[in-house]
Amino acid sequence: MSPASVLIATLLSGAAAVPSPAITPVTRAALDPALVSGRGASVRFLEQEAENARTNGVVIGTDQTARNAYTLAAEASGRKAVKLAPGQWVEFTLPAAANAITVRYSIPDAPAGGGLRAPLEVKVNGTDRKTMPLTSEYAYLYNQYPFTNDPQADLLHPDWWITECACVPAATTPAPVIAKPFRPMKFYDEQRLRLARTYRAGDRIRLTASAAVPWTVIDLLDSERVGAPVVNLKAVNALLLGADPTGRRDSAPALKRAIALARRLNLPVYVPPGTFQVNRHIIVDNVTIQGAGNWYTTFKGHEVALPQPAPDGSVHTGVGFYGKEGGSSNVHLAGFSIEGDVRERIDTDQVNGIGGALSDSSIRGLHIRHTKVGLWFDGPMRDTTISDTIVVDQIADALNFHTGVTGSTVRDVFVRNTGDDGLAMWSEKIANAGNVFDHNTVQSPTLANGIAIYGGRDNTVSRNLVADPVREGSGLHAGSRFGAEPFTGRLDFTGNTTVRAGTLDLNWTIGLGAIWFYALDRSIAADVRVTGDHYLDNTYNAIMLVSEWGVKDLYSIEGLKFKDVRIDGTGTSVLSARSAGSASFENVDARNIGAQGVNNCGSFHFTPAGSEFGLTDLGGNDGAWLGPYLPNVISCADRPTVVPPPAPAPW
Repeated sequence: MSPASVLIATLLSGAAAVPSPAITPVTRAALDPALVSGRGASVRFLEQEAENARTNGVVIGTDQTARNAYTLAAEASGRKAVKLAPGQWVEFTLPAAANAITVRYSIPDAPAGGGLRAPLEVKVNGTDRKTMPLTSEYAYLYNQYPFTNDPQADLLHPDWWITECACVPAATTPAPVIAKPFRPMKFYDEQRLRLARTYRAGDRIRLTASAAVPWTVIDLLDSERVGAPVVNLKAVNALLLGADPTGRRDSAPALKRAIALARRLNLPVYVPPGTFQVNRHIIVDNVTIQGAGNWYTTFKGHEVALPQPAPDGSVHTGVGFYGKEGGSSNVHLAGFSIEGDVRERIDTDQVNGIGGALSDSSIRGLHIRHTKVGLWFDGPMRDTTISDTIVVDQIADALNFHTGVTGSTVRDVFVRNTGDDGLAMWSEKIANAGNVFDHNTVQSPTLANGIAIYGGRDNTVSRNLVADPVREGSGLHAGSRFGAEPFTGRLDFTGNTTVRAGTLDLNWTIGLGAIWFYALDRSIAADVRVTGDHYLDNTYNAIMLVSEWGVKDLYSIEGLKFKDVRIDGTGTSVLSARSAGSASFENVDARNIGAQGVNNCGSFHFTPAGSEFGLTDLGGNDGAWLGPYLPNVISCADRPTVVPPPAPAPW
């Protein structure tokens, strides 16, 4: 049993005195926890979906449009949420003792963009009342990449082909009428709240919408029992160097002094409870910075426009902990939260929570939100571990190993609501090698993939849980693209679970796979092994292999090995092959398949010799999905009818 399952079982055991029908079900990625046992991040909170709670509001996401991009339902956990009019409520019953909650929600944008604010009433057992401040100032992006906050903006790239008119608007006469707002996305945000005291299992938390906005959507509630703040008396206390816990004064100079003193004394820096204003990078090298816990110690900053662009192209700066130029080592960051102020996507901006190169280092127990990327590492760097960390509400990725990161591990990291890949390894110019993404959870990436690997050598993606990708990506991905170095050595996907993946790519207007491989810049010919994965409730395919049309006769995807894989529900096929190449299958079991088991187009030459993509049956492939298509039967259905699968069930 996984650490997460043990935690859930332990916490729920204290709720036996409450009749079970009164308990709002505990889920993981909107699933019964038993379906994902041993997979995903071990976390301290229990998740409860609003659609499973008592409410006098309206449940959204109950029809087949729930997975359509640009909708509130598509970006909701489990593709469902509860919409409240002013005065309406949703009520959760605590499954275990808790003194803190996190609410994932959405409220409208302002008509001209920029967001609105509204209070949310929080009552426990009908009496104890607190107010949670909600805002949409960090939500809502529109239009084409790199997006805009203006819902009334014209097309950013009228010279690009778009699916909405199946045309290039600037080259089309008469000019197409493009509805505004164009491609709204990133509707949700989340807020944390410490309760007045610790409440028991069975106590009721009611969230009531205010009249400040016309509607409030509640997606889920996380509840937890937060322990006492950590105290370290054998450290340099940042307060003694002038750090201001009220957040009124800039604490960056004091932190710089505390770091310098700690290095001289060979002591850690301790930052006690408080909110500390920091509006620039804190440069770290050979130092430990410890907070009182991420519910207690917060570094919060404003995004600041630079007087002139920095050498790296940045036009803004903001709160973040960065390695020094040339790289840092022996950096250890633990027990605090980082709250940025990033509302737009400018990819040259270094406005990430953690940045630079940090070798022989550790990052543990952080909570990061409202930055561009939670943790973006620019190598070369080596032997760093990121663990027990929460990254939410990001403009772009949650974490990216970029350029020459080696021997590093990401474990027990929880990610929700990113604007690009949740977790990524990008081998641009220098290959990433020997890295591991293990036991992480990625939920609701609003763009791109849950976990993506772009080139590299001997990397592993294991025992992760990925749920609810929305568009231009899917659950798990390996791509020869973005100028990445080739895949060499081995690439392992082992023991992962995806749910409600296999999305529709809105540029190609074809369904992807829960796991998909893409040969764009070069062939994929490494030793790629997919072992023990589970792909549940796939909107389209479970597995996809694709080459870009313009290079389909140049590049292929060769020798993939699938073993001990379970597939429960596909809207279309188990396997969609739109590339030359080959793959073998052993003990790949599938059920609830919506279309033909294999949709094999190869490289679209349709010769008498069969498809250019070959299939090898190594035995044990239950579900009658593979046999009729061996070894390379052409079975190409360009856009097969989607049959929504039933909800996942125990195998």
